[in-house]
Amino acid sequence: MSEIITGTESTDRDPADAPAATGERADLLALLAHQRRFLRFTTRDLTDDQARQRTTASELCLGGLIKHVTSVERHWGDFVLEGPSAMGDFTAMTEEDWARRADEFRLLPTETLAGVLADYAEVARRTDELVATLPDLNATQPLPKAPWFEAGARWTVRRVVMHVIAETAQHAGHADIIRESLDGAKSMG
Repeated sequence: MSEIITGTESTDRDPADAPAATGERADLLALLAHQRRFLRFTTRDLTDDQARQRTTASELCLGGLIKHVTSVERHWGDFVLEGPSAMGDFTAMTEEDWARRADEFRLLPTETLAGVLADYAEVARRTDELVATLPDLNATQPLPKAPWFEAGARWTVRRVVMHVIAETAQHAGHADIIRESLDGAKSMG
């Protein structure tokens, strides 16, 4: 039997445990936390099997969306700290690399919704700490080689955080549609 995520489990930590952030950093982190809550909320009261289920023409499922957003946030955090090498060279990816990346959008049979939510909480904690403690949001890194990035472009930490917020918000909207198609439950309406 699949474990049911009741929605009472919280991956939000006590604000007293979070690194102190003020001003712009606090605003960015508050917006990101808000979008994360929407995304996680779409998985309330689901079994692992439901979290694996595709409910639209898309390949997306709720467990896979959580995995994907976790991976995106993790990789952009690595990028901030280590530069483009942390993300790899997308222009050199093999078919096997792309297949592994496609698995990022699926909750595999060996994975659980509780497990991917716990991983997401840990990545969120790390991101929040980075944003709160990095010396300069204006610090830049060159973007990795990828057909979707402008050659030679650089992003600031601020731009990376805004990208993670946008990515999380976009997928929270996808998750809302998938959940409504699954059982009629709505997260944002």
